[in-house]
Amino acid sequence: MITFLSGLVVLLVGGYFYSAYCVRVMKPDNRQTPAVRLQNGMDYVPISKNKNALIQLLNIAGTGPILGPILGILFGPIAFILIPIGNIVGGSVHDYFCGMISMRNDGAQMPTMVQKYIGRKTELIYIIFLSITLLLVGAVFVYLPGDVFVSQVLNLPLKENNYLIFSVYGVILIYYVIATLFPIDKIIGRFYPFFGGFLLVASVGIFLGLFTCGYHIDEINLSNWKGLYPNGEAIFPAFFLTVACGITSGFHSTQTPIISRTLVDEHQGRWVFYGMMIAEGVIAMIWAAVAMGIYNKGIAPEFIGTPSVIGLVAKDMIGSIGGTIAIFGIIILPITSGDTALRALRLIIGEGLKIDQSKARNRLLISIVIFICVFCMLVWVKLDSKGFSFLWRYFAWSNQVIAVVTFTIISLYLAEQREQMAIAALPGMFYMYVVTSYIFQAPIGFNLSVPVANEIGFWIMMIYGGWLVYKVRQMKRES
Repeated sequence: MITFLSGLVVLLVGGYFYSAYCVRVMKPDNRQTPAVRLQNGMDYVPISKNKNALIQLLNIAGTGPILGPILGILFGPIAFILIPIGNIVGGSVHDYFCGMISMRNDGAQMPTMVQKYIGRKTELIYIIFLSITLLLVGAVFVYLPGDVFVSQVLNLPLKENNYLIFSVYGVILIYYVIATLFPIDKIIGRFYPFFGGFLLVASVGIFLGLFTCGYHIDEINLSNWKGLYPNGEAIFPAFFLTVACGITSGFHSTQTPIISRTLVDEHQGRWVFYGMMIAEGVIAMIWAAVAMGIYNKGIAPEFIGTPSVIGLVAKDMIGSIGGTIAIFGIIILPITSGDTALRALRLIIGEGLKIDQSKARNRLLISIVIFICVFCMLVWVKLDSKGFSFLWRYFAWSNQVIAVVTFTIISLYLAEQREQMAIAALPGMFYMYVVTSYIFQAPIGFNLSVPVANEIGFWIMMIYGGWLVYKVRQMKRES
């Protein structure tokens, strides 16, 4: 328990001080924000700081900070060290600067920033890649809450109830359509603060259960610090794809611009963007700890990553009634990220194709295309026994590719402002190594040997760093 609690202290204290450093670099001021200057009653709507914070937390905290740490803890207690460090210098930096830069550019989505800092051709590639990723997110965040609801709330076997499961999927998709089409303050702004409070209460209940249920939480030592997965897979780079949402998640760059359009003061960014990523890290740490506790009770490793283990943990720790309440909180998480993921996709497609989205008809047409694609993915996942595994792995990999692009934009923005770009360039280089070395060694990629893949990843990382230096020098010559 000491390793776990020490990690929590590092996360909270380190996040407080490092966020202050980020603020000094960003230099927020009293200029009018897009929510005030461009208010349109649809996507640009002023919302209070605390409401924005809870909305942001729900937007970014999908299934990732639960399922990811549950899988990631199989690497061992080193997870309790890597999650807080990675969150402080990686994910929270990513979210804070992404949100603030978007706010400085009229709440623009990241494709606009890609065009501005890298180029139009790269923007087109990025939009295609990002659109596919968001469709994957939408499918994952319908599949998981639907299956958890059927298996843990209704207590029915998944394999024998496909019609019921697809009915639940349909209800979730209908909600997604409503949330995607309506003004942000009508659905998201009104109900998300309540859902956010519900999530926090559920997380506190799970946290307290750690101390009352007698769970054994391993301490890090010389024999387990290397963090090998049960199948022998090394922690680098797999851990940083497995536990994305508690450490660094490129998906968040599609969500923070949504909130950059509703903040009324730049100084609120530290709490809303950086602070809520720290909160997501706390959720990830809690679920990593309870997963280790249930794993040490003798649960088979292959059972750890299933929706069933989530309900097992909740009910085992806080009883049948309290566990069911916690499960509803867990169901809310992916749903309240899936809807804003598809909302972000609607905005990205509309802005990329120059479609006026103030008209309900245009929003509906874009949304119909999006939801047909998501439904087709869900049918494929259910018909193919390996469909979800394939879907999750590509989602995790593409998620971190997007993070690399976001770190690139942040680095170039800071260089343009004559600020210290290393705060984003270094984590960007690290994740360039993670995504390239992984795809070259993974079965879903090139399936090369680990040493060869790692060497390729290292040299691609160095080339990327050299390219960043070249771009900065080019910017200085042009300025």
